[in-house]
Amino acid sequence: MDLSERIAAFREWIAEWARGLYHGMVSHPAYELIEKEAEDREDAFLLACFPDAFGIPSPVSYYTAELLPYLAEEFAQWERRMWDRDSMLERKGEQYHF
Repeated sequence: MDLSERIAAFREWIAEWARGLYHGMVSHPAYELIEKEAEDREDAFLLACFPDAFGIPSPVSYYTAELLPYLAEEFAQWERRMWDRDSMLERKGEQYHF
C-alpha cells in the first residue's frame, strides 16, 4: 500500500466520519421533529373527523363517516395509539410547559 492509497483511504474515512457527524447533529433531530409534528397533525385531523370514537358528540360525524372506508387502516392504528398514550394536552404540555 503506497502513500497515495493511504491518503485516499484516509480521505474516505474523514468523509464518512463527517457525514455521520452531520447526520447525528443536524439531520436526524430534524427528521424526528418532522415525524412527530406530522403524527400530531394526523391525530388532530382524525380526532376532528371522528370525535365520537372517544365519546365526544359531534354533528359532523355523520358526514365524516363517509371517509371511514378510506381511512380504516389509519383509523385503527390511530385509535390504538390514542388509547395507549397520554392525552394530547399532556403530550403537548411537555413541549410547551403547560
